[in-house]
Amino acid sequence: MEGVVDAVMRDQLTRVGGYERCVTEFVRVSQTLLPKRVFIRYSPELQSGGHTSSGVPVYLQLLGSDPELMAANAQRAARLGTPGIDLNFGCPAKTVNRSQGGAALLRSPQLIRSICERVRERVPSEVPVTAKIRLGFDSDDRFDEILEALAAVPLTEVTIHARTRKQGYRPPAHWHLLQKARQRLPFPVIANGELWTPADIARCAEVSGCNAFMLARGALCRPDLGAATQALYASSPAPDFGWEQARAMLMDFLETNLRLYDTRYAINPVKQWLVYLKVYYPQAAALFAEVKRITDPDTMAAALAGHEPVLSAA
Repeated sequence: MEGVVDAVMRDQLTRVGGYERCVTEFVRVSQTLLPKRVFIRYSPELQSGGHTSSGVPVYLQLLGSDPELMAANAQRAARLGTPGIDLNFGCPAKTVNRSQGGAALLRSPQLIRSICERVRERVPSEVPVTAKIRLGFDSDDRFDEILEALAAVPLTEVTIHARTRKQGYRPPAHWHLLQKARQRLPFPVIANGELWTPADIARCAEVSGCNAFMLARGALCRPDLGAATQALYASSPAPDFGWEQARAMLMDFLETNLRLYDTRYAINPVKQWLVYLKVYYPQAAALFAEVKRITDPDTMAAALAGHEPVLSAA
């Protein structure tokens, strides 16, 4: 998720447990072979073996429409030590689609095939190459064609967001169509879309037949979603995780951002995460109302810790 799940957030979520892999925000490939510093910026984990501090591998995600450039950049990323390459054909953002990136390519299944083929050819065989798609652009009329294009390439797996680009994030997700993908593709299919609770994931598994799932907004709203789902499938007690644990994560999140970034850019990510957390925790909504105008890091830290913030009148 661009602008949300950066290295700091990935570290926060994977320390809770339950997640077996992460993917970076997309690296846009448009005109050139990107320098090493760009890959490091998007995936600082490359400096520690391509894993988060809790040992979870982080695949580097590329977004673009030129097969040769995508392949060259994937090759460079592999040489830098990324544990895997993910190809983004699912981003629904209009700014991305207007430049023929992300979900726009769902209108050109053969171009998707060409990109996947060239990347797979240039990346060492031991490095996984995966793809992320949706059911289609305006409709799912070409879903069969998209699946046929993907099936022609020896990918490691594909993640399918069970909605079209036009449907965006509006419920429902059409999990039943993933059955078709599982039948047509010679590699695993990972389900994505409308996965907010362990019960949602269990229903998705029943409807789609999938046994692997990608969590995005659901993980931001409920940081223990991965661990709670693992516990459900293992028939073991769910982890002890509630609002106090989420609040502690927010405090650590702020502290880490202040250490890594300019003060001006350290506070807004905390507010952004609170917007997600308030979907699951009522306390987050109250806290967001309290801190939404705070710009001072010490005042924000005090509010997150539960102390009364001191706000001066304008």
